[in-house]
Amino acid sequence: MYLYNLTLQRASGITHAVHGNFSGARTQELVVSRGRSLELLRPDPNTGKVHTILTTDIFGVIRSLMAFRLTGGNKDYVVVGSDSGRITILEYNQPKNQFERIHMETFGKSGCRRIVPGQYLAIDPKGRAVMIGAVEKQKLVYILNRDAAARLTISSPLEAHKSNTLVYHMVGVDVGFENPLFACLEIDYEEADTDPTGEAVHRTQQTLTFYELDLGLNHVVRKYHEPLEEHANFLISVPGGNDGPSGVLVCSENYITYKNLGDQPDIRCPIPRRRNDLDDPERGMIFICAATHKTRSMFFFLAQTEQGDIFKITLETDEDVVTEIKLKYFDTVPPATAMCVLKTGFLFVASEFANHYLYQIAHLGDDDDEPEFSSAMPLEEGDTFFYAPRPLQNLVLVDELDSLSPIMACQIADLANEDTPQLYTACGRGPRSSLRVLRHGLEVSEMAVSELPGNPTAVWTVRKRSEDRFDSYIMVSFVNATLVLSIGETVEEVTDSGFLGTTPTLACSQLGDDALVQVYPDGIRHIRADRRVNEWKAPGKKTIVRCALNQRQVVIALTGGEIVYFEMDPDCLTLLGMQALPALPESLCVIEMGVQESVDGEPRTLGALYLNIGLQNGVLLRTVLDGVTGDMSDTRTRYLGSRPVKLFRIIMQGNESVLAMSSRSWLSYYYQNRFHLTPLSYESLEYAAGFSSEQCPEGIVAISTNTLRILALEKLGAVFNQVSHPLDYTPRKFVIHPESGHLLLIETDHNAYTEDTKRQRKMQMAEELREAAGEEGAEFAERMDEALLSEDLPDAVFGAAKAGPGMWASLVRVIEPIQGKTLHTIHLEQNEAAFSIGLVKFANQPDMEQQFVLVGTARDYQLSPRSVECGYIYCYRVAADCTTLELVHRTEVEDVPTAICAYSGRVLIGVGRLLRIYDLGKKKLLRKCENKHIPNLIVDIKARGQRVHVTDVQESLFVLRYRRHENQLIIFSDDTNQRWVTTSCLLDYDTAALADKFGNVSVVRLGNDVNDDVDEDPTGNKALWDRGLLNGASQKAEVVANFHVGETINTLEKATLIPGGSESLVYTTLSGTVGVLVPFTSREDHELFQNLEMHMRSEHPPLCGRDHLSFRSYFFPVKFNMVDAPKQRSIAEDLDKTPNELSKRLEDIRTRYAF
Repeated sequence: MYLYNLTLQRASGITHAVHGNFSGARTQELVVSRGRSLELLRPDPNTGKVHTILTTDIFGVIRSLMAFRLTGGNKDYVVVGSDSGRITILEYNQPKNQFERIHMETFGKSGCRRIVPGQYLAIDPKGRAVMIGAVEKQKLVYILNRDAAARLTISSPLEAHKSNTLVYHMVGVDVGFENPLFACLEIDYEEADTDPTGEAVHRTQQTLTFYELDLGLNHVVRKYHEPLEEHANFLISVPGGNDGPSGVLVCSENYITYKNLGDQPDIRCPIPRRRNDLDDPERGMIFICAATHKTRSMFFFLAQTEQGDIFKITLETDEDVVTEIKLKYFDTVPPATAMCVLKTGFLFVASEFANHYLYQIAHLGDDDDEPEFSSAMPLEEGDTFFYAPRPLQNLVLVDELDSLSPIMACQIADLANEDTPQLYTACGRGPRSSLRVLRHGLEVSEMAVSELPGNPTAVWTVRKRSEDRFDSYIMVSFVNATLVLSIGETVEEVTDSGFLGTTPTLACSQLGDDALVQVYPDGIRHIRADRRVNEWKAPGKKTIVRCALNQRQVVIALTGGEIVYFEMDPDCLTLLGMQALPALPESLCVIEMGVQESVDGEPRTLGALYLNIGLQNGVLLRTVLDGVTGDMSDTRTRYLGSRPVKLFRIIMQGNESVLAMSSRSWLSYYYQNRFHLTPLSYESLEYAAGFSSEQCPEGIVAISTNTLRILALEKLGAVFNQVSHPLDYTPRKFVIHPESGHLLLIETDHNAYTEDTKRQRKMQMAEELREAAGEEGAEFAERMDEALLSEDLPDAVFGAAKAGPGMWASLVRVIEPIQGKTLHTIHLEQNEAAFSIGLVKFANQPDMEQQFVLVGTARDYQLSPRSVECGYIYCYRVAADCTTLELVHRTEVEDVPTAICAYSGRVLIGVGRLLRIYDLGKKKLLRKCENKHIPNLIVDIKARGQRVHVTDVQESLFVLRYRRHENQLIIFSDDTNQRWVTTSCLLDYDTAALADKFGNVSVVRLGNDVNDDVDEDPTGNKALWDRGLLNGASQKAEVVANFHVGETINTLEKATLIPGGSESLVYTTLSGTVGVLVPFTSREDHELFQNLEMHMRSEHPPLCGRDHLSFRSYFFPVKFNMVDAPKQRSIAEDLDKTPNELSKRLEDIRTRYAF
């Protein structure tokens, strides 16, 4: 089996984000890391929309990311710490639209290791040095400078190692132009490590250590260190030099402390807490991320707590000595991994889970009623301030970036009857979770829809003058008339445009510099700028049937087969080329598409001419057209739909694109250095034209039946468009009811309250308030009670209360996925957690078609160390239309039911490490058979025929056979390797695909010589050492393929993604990636792709220095029958192919299986 890895949707979770001017222009941009890829984002300062400029895969793990600028420079560089054992400095090259490696210095082994630097990065704020640190021991400092040609230079590394030291965080301290200073949070474990009593570990304190780089002596010294009272989790650098007092803010549990060298006393302020908070009272509060904003006159910090509340932090100074810290509640946004305050007044929030947001900072929160807390306010030790969270006041949401991270469960099915399957993904965490329906296509925004007096036949837009930025008229042609609409702030009908309205129009256009032309069946109307009109009438009784026109030429076809050609500068027509077509053509469109390059600061398209041909059988041909000779070459074909294909030229992101209309509308466009042909997720359209106005600079005006629609496409490059339905808790698993298409979903959250417990907790808090107030404050306490009980902060906005470890909340939901309507909900009791679900038909029932849904739950489940009071299996009867569930009974078991699988009219259930067969009884499920030989914990069960494939959390795959006569489940084969399996999928009777939590996909197969008809030893005569290989089964499965994806894979499914396509193995990951593994159908294809991959490795090595082959072999050597999809320009000379042939082969294999 030979497999090819294709990424359909890149990872959407963000692990790091930095901002700066990376293109050198005065534009604010963001560079974000998505685990193993880098992305350059540019928020539009006018509209606030975030555009993706560039995405590049680095085939490695990005552990840290920082931006820096050399003193006096005008652009920012990116420094990356990865798992390659190298520090990499990248520069964005705007003309080529790519990151270029400026420097790459090797310092250690590859891989994410404790003592190899790369986990932490700190930059001197003046851009003079960078410190890169490991989790333990090693720290290296590189000096950054520029040479005579103004190129960036990097020094040899200077060591700042300290043995037996763990590092928690590091920052560059702003000291102006004095010797660069770095601050680190460290802990020395040497004494705790050597102490046999185990008491020293409780005395060990965290220290704040300052390292100074002496530029004169060229070495690093450990300048100062002091122990910290509380355990800190990160540092914030305070502006220094001429901009501020310098020093650092130490963020620790419940406190934020300002520290600096010299005479500066420590300034300590408690972190405020929410008033009437339902959180576990023993739980400390910490800041999780922060952003600094600095101008010439002031600076402030925005720091976010675990609950998502942002505080604005300012420092009061007296002659460069800080006297107090002031905190003020700012707003609440989802908890973030990174926040960036841009100079254009935007706040970018890279959420830990679910969508990312761009906010406009509307107010700085200086003049509102919110109380300001200060370190100077007297408080008892352990006390804190309280505030009330509220909806957004200082921030205004301007854009939202869709993120699927984390995908907890996914299934592929065509429940909407659209011919093309949809992906149903359960995403997110906690109250911000959602069920998302993904469809292949571009999202369409409707700007306007208006009804017309009849059914139009065509629509065009025209400009009055060639230099106009926006269109002036929309022309709508009917069977016997033409409607002329003028475009201004509104769109309204006009009669004095000079266009003829009493006849249908065949085409219209702007002609020359300032004239207009209208072609109608009886002639051509030429309208000059001063409204003078010239008309050319068709000779005799002939009429015009077809026409084509541009700014300088008009060609018409008359009845009788005559062609007439008009031109502003006369020249005759010459035949340059011909091409035979497989069917009758319906429409033609010639456009220029290709690479954008900057020439003297002006973007210029260096593309080729493409002739697009729409055929009557629903096929689109795209062929390259030579602009000089007219030769046609490299024809690509794609089936679009059942209707003849009409083509229209439109503008998208400043470039020409083609809108192709069949039974579905498609857009062919060039974006991020490659061609895209993507359907629009919209109802079918009949005719269209490009549309440009002040409100909608790049839109489409289209007609559908008797309506005129103005549409905009904003998310170019997206493969899927999403419809999102909110959920209450983290979704775990779901099953599809085949008859109704409804989903049965289980949602479970740890550290959470159920709605009932929340109500009880509020009542309890209100009671405590009344008791504390006594009789004197009874009236005030009553008002407080009312406020507490009526307070309704939606969890989806303000986050759910943290109940404490061991507290669980769960529910079972029946949802109609197309409209997102919840039909039925069953809330489980507090501390009961649902972990598995299965749809089963039992053979012992009178109605054998009656379906039951089984839900496996755990009571009082503790994660570490793992313990459970008991497990339950709930059995519900499913209504025929799957709108309600009726509880039949509940069966108690001794461990967590982790997997449920229907099997031959009974059910297989994994209870902890036990595999059991149950049948339906009247009072509970009846245990029929059991196997106790799975070593740790069953993760997944798949059954086919007599065979049962069971995966273990640590020990990979076990294949069992059920012997009905002896009523035994017997393991007859297992895997040779340990795998920490997360999910599995059967490819055929002998082959299974497995995914593990370290990001590997493996395909294992039972060989032809494997016999599943084996006996367990009934006599016990077999010696222990005869029992089989490696302490396991006597027969072993062989590994067919190993491949490292690089992200934890949560779902695997064998499915067909396009109508008439072939089956592929679809996987989804925790980071939001959707990818497919597709089989090669010929050895020739496989060899070509393998050679191509080999050349890619040598010609385009990964950007951050990680070896591609070793990355794909992170845990197991990659089997060479897995080929990675190359994303760079083709390398064709050594393969005896032209680049176009190679690109066509790549495109063909992609469109055969996916989009």
